[in-house]
Amino acid sequence: MAKLNLVLTVPQGTITATSLGIDGFTWHRSPGAGRFFQGRYVLIDLAIEGLKPAFRFLEEGGWRDAQADAAVALEAAAGGKRTKTGLSNNAFSCTPIDAYRRVFLVKTGGETLEMEAAGEIARFRDSNCHEGMSPEQIAACVGLPPQMARPPRLYMVLAPVEFIVLSSLTPTEYVWYATHRPGKVFRQVLFSELRADQVQLAAEIVYQTAREELGEKPHKKTKTVVTGGSINRVPYSAWVGYHRETPGGLYSGDQSKVQLWRFPETISRSWERAHD
Repeated sequence: MAKLNLVLTVPQGTITATSLGIDGFTWHRSPGAGRFFQGRYVLIDLAIEGLKPAFRFLEEGGWRDAQADAAVALEAAAGGKRTKTGLSNNAFSCTPIDAYRRVFLVKTGGETLEMEAAGEIARFRDSNCHEGMSPEQIAACVGLPPQMARPPRLYMVLAPVEFIVLSSLTPTEYVWYATHRPGKVFRQVLFSELRADQVQLAAEIVYQTAREELGEKPHKKTKTVVTGGSINRVPYSAWVGYHRETPGGLYSGDQSKVQLWRFPETISRSWERAHD
């Protein structure tokens, strides 16, 4: 039997079964060199057992049978298909983050960088959220001590929707807020922190207005500065944690916990030299 993988592609939100392996799959779907195209994405290798997912998809209201569709795709790949789509859309929010086995960053040309699993970095206790909560109240809810200062942080959210946001919250606080916030709640979220000097991502007036609003309004916790297409706006090297100078990488979280996938301690020259 061919070696099989069941992979979730973010931000596209598809799940595909493949017999090509991770590297073979990324080269198979690559549009070409990064100097001519833009097509970065995150590839998540999901847990499987035989020809079935080794996890239960989250309930979606019965409009599709994700469990059966993924199993059919795995059977097709085992039978000789190079790739077979299991879920063609909205797969991120119905795939539990506990199903993630490996995480890869992919450049446009198909080059992959496997992230290191730092594991669970926080677990949340039951608590309620309301729109008027201050950052310090959120910190108390997640069991973090008060902070002396709160410089704005820049987050690139990849799923369930793509956008770049300035926030006065730490990564752990942001996961709790995003997955508990009434009215705009995310079931789960995948994001990275960017170096805060990436002012070229938005018009200067938008960026500065967002910073001023966060500073002037104590209960203001987030301000979106860019919507859509964010992963191709900034190189991976601008993600916090790329050089391991400070904790960072790719955060995944839901209402109960936060996981961190860190950059490897050593990044190969071939990856560094490949066009984004």
